[in-house]
Amino acid sequence: MTESWHRFFTTDRILSMRRGRGERDLCLVVGDTEQGQTLARWDAERGIGVPLSGDFGDPGEAVLGADGELVLSLHDDNGSEVGHVWATSVDGTDRRDLTPDLAPYALRGIDTARYGDDVVITAAAPDGFSLWYLHDRGTRSPRRLFTSPHEAWNGLISADGRIASVDTTDHNPGVRRFAVTVVATGTGAVLGRLTDGPEAPVRAVRFSPVAGDDRLLVSTERTGFARPCVWDPADGGRIDVDAPDLDGDLVALDWSDDGTRILLAHVDRGLHRVLEFDLLRRELTAIAHPDGAYFEPDVAAAHLNQWASHYAADGRVRLLHQRFDQPLTVRYVDRSTGEVTALDPATPPVPGVRADSLVVYSTDGTPLQLWVCRPPNTEGPLPLVLNLHGGPNLVSVDSYNPQAQAWVDSGVAYASLNYRGSVTFGRRFREGFIGSIGDRELEDIESAVRRLVADRVADADRVFVTGASYGGFLSLLSVGRSPKVFAGAMAFVPMADWVGAYEDMNPALRAAWKAFFGADPRLDPDRFRHSSPITYVASVRSPVCIVQATHDTRTPPAQAYAYAKALQDVGGDVRLDWFSGGHETSSRRQEVEDQRQLMDLVQAALRGEPWSRGPVEPPTGRHLG
Repeated sequence: MTESWHRFFTTDRILSMRRGRGERDLCLVVGDTEQGQTLARWDAERGIGVPLSGDFGDPGEAVLGADGELVLSLHDDNGSEVGHVWATSVDGTDRRDLTPDLAPYALRGIDTARYGDDVVITAAAPDGFSLWYLHDRGTRSPRRLFTSPHEAWNGLISADGRIASVDTTDHNPGVRRFAVTVVATGTGAVLGRLTDGPEAPVRAVRFSPVAGDDRLLVSTERTGFARPCVWDPADGGRIDVDAPDLDGDLVALDWSDDGTRILLAHVDRGLHRVLEFDLLRRELTAIAHPDGAYFEPDVAAAHLNQWASHYAADGRVRLLHQRFDQPLTVRYVDRSTGEVTALDPATPPVPGVRADSLVVYSTDGTPLQLWVCRPPNTEGPLPLVLNLHGGPNLVSVDSYNPQAQAWVDSGVAYASLNYRGSVTFGRRFREGFIGSIGDRELEDIESAVRRLVADRVADADRVFVTGASYGGFLSLLSVGRSPKVFAGAMAFVPMADWVGAYEDMNPALRAAWKAFFGADPRLDPDRFRHSSPITYVASVRSPVCIVQATHDTRTPPAQAYAYAKALQDVGGDVRLDWFSGGHETSSRRQEVEDQRQLMDLVQAALRGEPWSRGPVEPPTGRHLG
């Protein structure tokens, strides 16, 4: 008999919809189906979607070529996130490596011109970070436009392909506070650089869609919070949307096709409100819409957002909308009337539970945002699972969460914390973890648990912690350094040993963590050991489950095995499960199995039963060093 919570996983749904850069209103749609993640090309003007079959690499990083006939994406080794960008025809018959002579690299940006076949990619390889100029049909050899040993991400290209930008840190090496450098694609000559000083990062969002218009939409932080700016690299002119009456971040999302308006999202303590700024009238206008999330930032990826609302070719705003209980839906805003209409989803969503947003104060008074879901018609404290997102420069938004719905359906409360390090809460909050990795986050986690217990949502003796990647790291660190707080930890692809992992990470991650720690583990290993869960295995008192990938280059497998073995050796209750792949699970079947296992583990812990299945084992036949 199928458990009732399965229904939240078994409905096909849209994960993201990214409009191509070309003149046509074509969108690349990533779907979640029984077969895993799928791609489709949706012609919005005609209302026709065409499923794409073939090998298109990583769906989450894929983009359409300007003419809509090619899909460009990273192809790697079993999810390792290190490989080459390939171009594949939408019918899957024609495939070509666009950088055949380059060493394998991690992708940190990909963008196509609006007209023609010009493309830029930002690659991180052992020789540094580079912006490469190429053509989507591979007709010319790649040309390096910019390179640096310091972090450089998010390469973008102008509508006509004449200039390109890249977010750079050469002005402030070792600190992830970017400036925007613009270069000529013909020569690589630097044409301009936008920096607001060492304290205030600037990031590029998108060039104007109008041919010959070199203006660049960027995000600035002169006030400590994100604000949009339109900058002209030719003369240095800029239009800043200061919005002094708004608290929180004002995030730039997109240009209208005629270059006269920009789409924005105001984020105040985690809650989204969509606005539009008219560049001619210099007016900021709110757009009416339901509560929920309208974009989701990404980090260490090829795009600034996992998904985001944007403009349609006809000038309407295409809102992408989610809530904890509702998968992504598409809504259109008619600018002349303000009317919001929704496209009917292919499959009606399964009814779920909304999440409440709470403000919690950490040990030092820092406000934190916490999402909380409680089983309906329940009273008194319950077992609770506290989720910690990855990143750390990611964020938990009000987006559909089948895991949360499954927990609540089974009678377990669920919460997700935006700890210090999360984005969209301003620069100070985003950087609050730097230099003392794990310390401030643990203060935030303990404060969240105290609030949940005080509000009688959670039973103090039945709180479990879980998370993936950096969230998995914090889960393991929590049970080692706060052993009395949690009844168990369930960590997916976690970082467990910073020192042991360093040499196995891909180059992009090594550069990032040196900056975050403010040190090199080969020169100052003690700082990394202080933040490593493996240092505290002797203090762990609760059961631990780790699910780890065999080809992960972000949180490598060897260090996860070392942690599990060390915990086992001191008598800890630990299990280590392996799956073949990289940093993320893309199979719905695997997601369902993972959820079933977590639910079984929580129930076992509540009955006082161990989680261990015997000695932990390395993945058979896999390289661990």
